[in-house]
Amino acid sequence: MAPLDGITILDLTHVLAGPFCTQSLQDLGARIIKVERPGTGDDTRAFPPFVQGESAYFATLNAGKQSIALDLKTEADRAIFERLLARADVLVENFRPGTMDRLGFGWEALSALHPRLIYAAVSGFGRTGPDAMKPAYDMVVQARGGVMSITGETNGPPVRVGASIGDIVAGMFLAQGILAALYDRERTGQGALIDVAMLDSQLAIQEHSVAITTATGVPPGRTGSRHPTITPFATFRASDGFFVIAAGNDAMFARLCDVLGLKLADDPRFATNAARCENHALLKRLIEAVTLGQTVAHWLSVLDGAGLPTARVQDMAEVLRDPQILARNMVVPVTPHPGGPRFIATGNPIKMSTLDDPSALPPAPRLDGDREAILRWLDGGKAG
Repeated sequence: MAPLDGITILDLTHVLAGPFCTQSLQDLGARIIKVERPGTGDDTRAFPPFVQGESAYFATLNAGKQSIALDLKTEADRAIFERLLARADVLVENFRPGTMDRLGFGWEALSALHPRLIYAAVSGFGRTGPDAMKPAYDMVVQARGGVMSITGETNGPPVRVGASIGDIVAGMFLAQGILAALYDRERTGQGALIDVAMLDSQLAIQEHSVAITTATGVPPGRTGSRHPTITPFATFRASDGFFVIAAGNDAMFARLCDVLGLKLADDPRFATNAARCENHALLKRLIEAVTLGQTVAHWLSVLDGAGLPTARVQDMAEVLRDPQILARNMVVPVTPHPGGPRFIATGNPIKMSTLDDPSALPPAPRLDGDREAILRWLDGGKAG
């Protein structure tokens, strides 16, 4: 039995933050009933890339969920939704604050009728504050939350992080909140309101930026791949590509100097981390004068042999065939519908002794494809 077996989640979310959250909970065994707009469904059903006319983006964020299309402005569909609420443990939504209240399904109304229901909301700026009603996308919160100010090369413009961390991190925090609320409900019998903002989540992950700014009064700038307070901790060039060296202390730096044949460990310009940070540009030139003479594979072998943290800078095609990734079951197919396209998704990164780690994921739902099964369940049948 999976940890969340028996937990039913009504998923009214779309695009990324909410679906990422509920996909994580589905991976842990929860039943996710995706409540979608009739006709179009989740916006990501229309997002590229497509295989046989179906979105790979949607398929990999919604594997194993069920779908029912409901128009919550119509009496018949509202009645179905109210029956779902009576059976659900959690409702997850990512509408702009106030939208569910206008429909009559906000937290205050639902908690009065369903005191055990956990109501989880994720939005750009949260349910409170002067900008609660503003729209937001991933890039907006990366910019406003300071992430873009520290991302990019030193003399270059701000750069968005390539992964949509504005959405994804908020989805992770939302899942944490839901799990905490489920645990708390076991003790109190009461549900809870969870309010996660994408902007808050961007601030919460910036440990060094906050520490540097509050300790020195000066916000950090962009340092490329270089760590702002540890050196050498950056990307370096070999003869055929890039790799990283992460020498996190003086002992590691001394070992690095040994394997590179550089007599720098006792040089006052580099003998301490503070000195190395002060002279990071010179140190990088001295290291690369050596590393450019051999291939990435050579340096990975040498550095691994010395117990120094290192890695090739891999593109996604390389990552998807990385033996360590494959050994951890992190590249899995999505089981296709009959005659449907095949997709590849990431596996579940949460490995537990009480949780199966399947070698394939269930298919993503067709829009409204589970209506009959869901209605039978509401009428007393087994969950389909």
